[in-house]
Amino acid sequence: MHALIQGLILGVLTGGVYALMASGQTLIFGIMKVVNLAQGAFVIASAYLAFTLFTRFGIDPFLAVLITTPLMFCIGAAGQWLFLRPLRRENAAELSLLVTFALALLIEGILSVTYSTTYRSINTGYANKSFEVAGYTVSAVRLYGFLLSIALLGLLYGVLQKTRFGRAIRATVQNPQSAALLGVDATRVQAYGFGLGISTAAASGSIFGLLYPFQSGSHYDLISRLLSVVVLGGLGSIGGAVLAGIAIGVVSSVAAVLWSPTWSEMSFFVVLLLVLLVRPQGMFGRVERGAV
Repeated sequence: MHALIQGLILGVLTGGVYALMASGQTLIFGIMKVVNLAQGAFVIASAYLAFTLFTRFGIDPFLAVLITTPLMFCIGAAGQWLFLRPLRRENAAELSLLVTFALALLIEGILSVTYSTTYRSINTGYANKSFEVAGYTVSAVRLYGFLLSIALLGLLYGVLQKTRFGRAIRATVQNPQSAALLGVDATRVQAYGFGLGISTAAASGSIFGLLYPFQSGSHYDLISRLLSVVVLGGLGSIGGAVLAGIAIGVVSSVAAVLWSPTWSEMSFFVVLLLVLLVRPQGMFGRVERGAV
């Protein structure tokens, strides 16, 4: 029982980080109906940026978020404007898969040339620190990462619910034609929305670099996990992505504790398959056009 509860704690803390990563992925799909295959590559690129800021300038990875997040927002908005906006509307959904995959390969190539393919990790003074709570061990890095993820998810929710920009995003997600008739500039919303989705990758990249060793090709495994979380939660549902990220984190950690790390790696896809057999649209997805 002790091992099970320890696994649950680890799963919740890890799942919060996956939830932050997946929230940007599902936000982009909700706005543009684009499956962004480059999201994992942006997470890894952000991990490298946090690594560079820490090793060269001594900036703590959690503070590096203040630099990497606006930077990635600008890169994401510019990337959408340059590579996705010109796509023909009737072929945009299919071509966007190729474009975002090519973008992921471009990012991987740049990282490989710049940093080589050697695994890196961000080793801070508190990397191995932990807390004892009621006899259970809580990793300081995972706890801090979870709290940051929850804070940023709350900020994202506030932006979507309380700001004019957020209302424009939600209107575009729910009915693009009606939103355009009401004066919403869909082109600008898509660019800024894509940038906002990529900015969540920047924040989660710093945390990822603290938790796991990484190299330029790490995005392949990461994007498969993110897609599992997004599909499980329901395409276009940010709340679904958050709950699915935490659920997958818990299942993965418990599987590692009770069985083996091999089952932990497979749990993402086993849970996804079982849920889709019962509910093809995901836990919180809709049969019709999804909404945030």
